[in-house]
Amino acid sequence: MANDRFKYKLEIQQMMFVSGETGEPSPETTGIIEDIVRGQVIEMLIQATAQAARRGSRSISTDDLIFLIRHDKAKVSRLRTYLSWKEVRKTAKDQDRDVDTADLVEDSAAGDALKMRQKRAKISLPWEVASYFSEQPPEGDDEDDEEEAEANVATLARLKSADERTKSMTKDEYVHFSECRQASFTFRKSKRFREWAGFGMVTDAKPNDDIVDILGFLTFEIVQVLTEEALRIKDAEDKLQTSNKENDKKRKRDRFLFDGPGEGRTPVEPRHIEEAFRRLQRPRAKSKAMRNFEGGGVMKTRVGLM
Repeated sequence: MANDRFKYKLEIQQMMFVSGETGEPSPETTGIIEDIVRGQVIEMLIQATAQAARRGSRSISTDDLIFLIRHDKAKVSRLRTYLSWKEVRKTAKDQDRDVDTADLVEDSAAGDALKMRQKRAKISLPWEVASYFSEQPPEGDDEDDEEEAEANVATLARLKSADERTKSMTKDEYVHFSECRQASFTFRKSKRFREWAGFGMVTDAKPNDDIVDILGFLTFEIVQVLTEEALRIKDAEDKLQTSNKENDKKRKRDRFLFDGPGEGRTPVEPRHIEEAFRRLQRPRAKSKAMRNFEGGGVMKTRVGLM
């Protein structure tokens, strides 16, 4: 896989740009991120395969993957929304092949029926309490509004950040930003992604399109979380350096021949990504309690999923 090290360099740069990075990350930075993302994907496949084996199956399912991130309710919520809209798009394409649009315009009843079939489906998970019962309460008309009202804080914060960034953009800049938001490890390159992720070596299961799409969604999330954490680390470091420069009055007044360029936005560096990954690998409070709040213990540790 040595020749594939920087295969996703452009996609990673676009994902980092959407996540708040405005500089031009170095090949070393994108290479480290790609290694981390690939390691996370392999870890997910290993754990999902083990989970499938416990229920007596040789192939992993979408529920096996979602179960791995069940503790991150915000991420699960975004993933369920993604899958539900994917089903709407798929249904709409199938109906476009079978139904004449002109007939639907003339027949309002058929049009209303089409809208009902295209309603965003609710993705249920087998470990939720509602799945324990054979009968489910009828869906209300305001259910979509309730789901929107319960949007998680992280999603709202990201939307607010994106709105602030795009507020002063020109038309061309906004078009570029929109294209970067569509960056993906899997879109129109699922075969290459399967080879990159180690399907056939890590797991014998042949992934269906839903599994590849879920992994594509999660890889975007991993890059975004890594970039956001690395930017926080870099901002704290820049503030400390600025504070030290302000304390040095003479250095602040004088400039010398080899001082280099003035202040400007610099991209995150590999050390920022490495520190971000280290922080994101900190064990949860529950795991620390099981190990008597110490770094060691007999509990087996593994790479944490982001």
